[in-house]
Amino acid sequence: MSTDATPAPPQPSVERLAPDDPHLSFDGITGWSGEGGTDGLLPLRMPPERLGATLSANLARLARTTAGVRFALRTDAASIELEVDNGTGGSPLDVRVDGLLAHRWTGGPGRHRITFALPAGGARPAEVEVWLPHLDATRIASVSLSGHRSPPLPVDRPGVRWVVYGSSIVHCMFAAGPSEAWPALVAAGRGWRLRNLGLAGEAYLDPALARTIRDTPADLITLELGINAYIRGGFTARTWGPAVCGFVETVRDGHPDTPVVVLTSLAAPGREQAVNEAGMTLVETRAATSEAVRVLQRLGDRALHLVDGLTVVTVEEAGRVYADGLHPTAEGEYVLADRIGAALEKIPLS
Repeated sequence: MSTDATPAPPQPSVERLAPDDPHLSFDGITGWSGEGGTDGLLPLRMPPERLGATLSANLARLARTTAGVRFALRTDAASIELEVDNGTGGSPLDVRVDGLLAHRWTGGPGRHRITFALPAGGARPAEVEVWLPHLDATRIASVSLSGHRSPPLPVDRPGVRWVVYGSSIVHCMFAAGPSEAWPALVAAGRGWRLRNLGLAGEAYLDPALARTIRDTPADLITLELGINAYIRGGFTARTWGPAVCGFVETVRDGHPDTPVVVLTSLAAPGREQAVNEAGMTLVETRAATSEAVRVLQRLGDRALHLVDGLTVVTVEEAGRVYADGLHPTAEGEYVLADRIGAALEKIPLS
């Protein structure tokens, strides 16, 4: 018996993973939220129960952005498809393959189903890392792999656990993409596990953030302090230094021996000698931050370190590094990564 029918070509295998599937090695998060009434999960940078204690809707909004949040897996798939619900922040999503940027996608707010080609057919599976938009709250409904011959594998993350807290300088407003923000660059260059707690315009030493850091496993902690307090006049000369001490000491309750690095305000031309609403200049705010650190060091904190922000960006070179007199350009993120990374490398890790 004969037939003229042509067999249909085999369809590529497709495997759909939920965002919290253990094959996806998420990093930079504390857990997940299903709130919002839509499909998918939002990866969280800090516990939601802490947010209410800040009494700030804006801080809660910023804490839900996915700065520093990424997942990785090893796969020989021909493509990876993401179903995401993007926020309104306007930052891109990065896909890196074996450490190199392979795709950068900016699709705007709303629900999207996006597919990225992967270098299938190699002798070994590739390490694929997806960095979520750092200025958006990005929910994930699914991650699908297509055309793979072997099952995906999670990625082992044995590196130094690094927590970095701060203002928009840490949130990285003008980075070209989430994997090219300076904390991401520092971490990638050293194999560190990043937890980014940058909160643009909201780094006011909130006790909720101190307790979050206190309760977060860490081998190194960096605190960028001062610029938000100065710009908004949130503290006086009487209250700023003690607030810095209290924040650091709360962190110490959970990390008695972990190296903690306080980074004072970077240069801000036009603001250095200007008096804010609380009667302080930026020079005075920076000096008070440094004195608070020295007080704690004299009290016996030998794992507390100070990095002067003026050694990272000086007033004279700020115009070449900043986009707007305060925030680094995309190229400036690399300057910060080089200089802050070099300073952190000098800190002995316990």
